[in-house]
Amino acid sequence: MLKRPPAPSVTATPNRTSGVCRAYGLPGGPSTRASRVLLFLALTVPALAENASRPLQLTEELPTLKCLGVRWLIAGDANRNARVEVAYRKVAEAQWRKALDLFRVDPQGMRSAVRPPSGHFLFAGSVFGLDEDTDYEVRLSLKDPDGGDTEKVVKMRTWAEPKLPLHSLAIQVTPDGLAAALAKARPGDVLHLAKGVYKGTFRPPSGEPGKPVCLVGEDGAVLDGDGKANCISAPGSHDIILENLAFRNATWALNFNASARITVRRCLITDCEYGFVATGNAPAIERILIADCTMKGPSTWPRTKGIENARGIQIAGQGNVVCYNRISGYADAIDTFSSYPCSAIDFYGNEISECTDDGIEMDYSEHNTRCFENRLTNCFQGISIQPIHGGPVYVFRNAMLNLGLETFKMHNAPSGGLFFHNTSVKAGIPLVLWTGQPVTNCVYRNNLFIGTAANYAYETTAPMRDCDFDFDGFGGDWKSFLKWNSARYATVEEARDKCPVYKHAVRVDTATLFASGLKPPTDEKAQLPPTANDLRLKEGSAAIDVGAPLPNINDGFAGKAPDLGAYELGAPLPHYGPRPIPR
Repeated sequence: MLKRPPAPSVTATPNRTSGVCRAYGLPGGPSTRASRVLLFLALTVPALAENASRPLQLTEELPTLKCLGVRWLIAGDANRNARVEVAYRKVAEAQWRKALDLFRVDPQGMRSAVRPPSGHFLFAGSVFGLDEDTDYEVRLSLKDPDGGDTEKVVKMRTWAEPKLPLHSLAIQVTPDGLAAALAKARPGDVLHLAKGVYKGTFRPPSGEPGKPVCLVGEDGAVLDGDGKANCISAPGSHDIILENLAFRNATWALNFNASARITVRRCLITDCEYGFVATGNAPAIERILIADCTMKGPSTWPRTKGIENARGIQIAGQGNVVCYNRISGYADAIDTFSSYPCSAIDFYGNEISECTDDGIEMDYSEHNTRCFENRLTNCFQGISIQPIHGGPVYVFRNAMLNLGLETFKMHNAPSGGLFFHNTSVKAGIPLVLWTGQPVTNCVYRNNLFIGTAANYAYETTAPMRDCDFDFDGFGGDWKSFLKWNSARYATVEEARDKCPVYKHAVRVDTATLFASGLKPPTDEKAQLPPTANDLRLKEGSAAIDVGAPLPNINDGFAGKAPDLGAYELGAPLPHYGPRPIPR
């Protein structure tokens, strides 16, 4: 079994010509020759440039249930050798835990409206795996050899999942009385919808913080849009909970554009082209939770109509969570959207299948959006970042089976994507990126890309700028290993020796890789059941103990080093899709 210990952590100046990103001090990095180039560039910075760092505004992102995020504006650091180390702990604990360093955002990757002025840099990053409704301290340590070292400790509290209000007025509603009941509802009221069909388009009134207006259905309570645009049309609303309701027969099931503090939980959506939408006037969009729902769209697998319009969820804003849903039969299951801001949004625990475009889109994300622990089966493309505006956008521990083309769609000049511990299994080329537009400031670590027969294990036609790809595993029957910035590398060994990336790439045997015995599909048109998507590793495979350590991402790995892919050897499958109802 191949075992390669991780290289030491390094930090250096970005080297655009080599294609190596130094936004993080992660294991791996440029060759000795590239490091000499970096040193030369650092020594030739004009004398008048300000190399010392001056910390400026620190911004706390809106917390989510499991994650916290920050952004820190820094002046100076012209030679780009500063870094911001991160540690965190619960307020009641003594021991600090290390997290990933803050990510240096490429200013040119940001939208011009929010780009820092010349001579300033933005650092941003997240802490993951937290308990909800809990106080934490996050310690940020700015370190610059040229001066300006600063430490800040910020206290932040994770979000609590919204609950039905206690001691509320319970209002019993039948199908012929919903419109009248909504007209009379006040903040804190809970409307209990009896079994039956409620036809038409309805607008719940807004509640107040801590006093939402709630619509809770008995089993069999169905809101039927009667073929109109919406079942629920409530743009500009706030403080509403929808629970245990079915929606059908409309273009949009739920329209909550420009809305805040909306919870949709344990609902069923069928026969609608769009499931849930909250875009437009994104500064108003925050604290939206979509959890434990089932959405069945109109699209079928395999795709026969090209790119369709149908979308399960479209959302922008900040502080939003989409988790533990079962979504199938759309062009895209879950999308971020081009309304701004688009930050601090989490997608996790979702079971996704039969998507004729992208399983998940993180498109138009700005900072601290996170896509993790989702399972995708039968999707034309996996996860999209076309584009993202600076990042970091985190994509980690996602399992993808039977993709039609690109595992990660990185078109339209994205900047700031971080891809850790993902597993993709598909027919054909294991990893491909076909676009002529540049990809900037992106990082890959500890991923597994599995395919069948192809010209390359990984072919990218994009100009790769300031990108740092390493410690990934590849499986399949390819003719050449890698095409990177127009250069070709015939074997893994040649790439390790000569390429500016993939110094620790690994080749794995697809026949003995997975404990389930799964082999790559030979025809993506086959519709595989999501239960076939079990990509846990088999003991003894070459993907074990060859990854790079990533604090707060793969803490507590079992062997000498982390394993590649979505699952550490011996770990149970995460829960995907709606969770059991608590009893």
